[in-house]
Amino acid sequence: MKYMLIMRSDDAAVEAFKDIPFEEVIERMGRYNESLIDAGVMAGGEGLTDASEGVVVDFSSQPPVVTDGPYGETKELFNGFWILQVSSKEEAIEWASRCPLGPGSKLEVRRVTELEDFPQDNEWIQKEAQWIADAEAAKKAESAKKGD
Repeated sequence: MKYMLIMRSDDAAVEAFKDIPFEEVIERMGRYNESLIDAGVMAGGEGLTDASEGVVVDFSSQPPVVTDGPYGETKELFNGFWILQVSSKEEAIEWASRCPLGPGSKLEVRRVTELEDFPQDNEWIQKEAQWIADAEAAKKAESAKKGD
């Protein structure tokens, strides 16, 4: 199963991080990421730029309204994410609890849906399964071409 850990921080946590040398923050997160990789559970993850660089596309009207960041309250924003390939929700929670975050920060743990969660007789689910198979085959072909 895949789980996404979504990092959220309130204003106090953002301010507290400013008191920690940037190199130390990078080292803490690097060590955490390394532990995920060494355990074979990290399927992906990235940090995000500041919300002031983002936009929101709001579909409550037509055409959709685009709002430049920053938007929303700090606690509503997320700063980064990890995708973990683990055996259970409990294992995802255990990994989340090891993250080197401080007071005012939270990790939301959410299961990533898989094709098997949807009706298998649906035309679009069948197409998506084929797209995934095609992408995997193309990746293998490219890897073989490079001699990996």
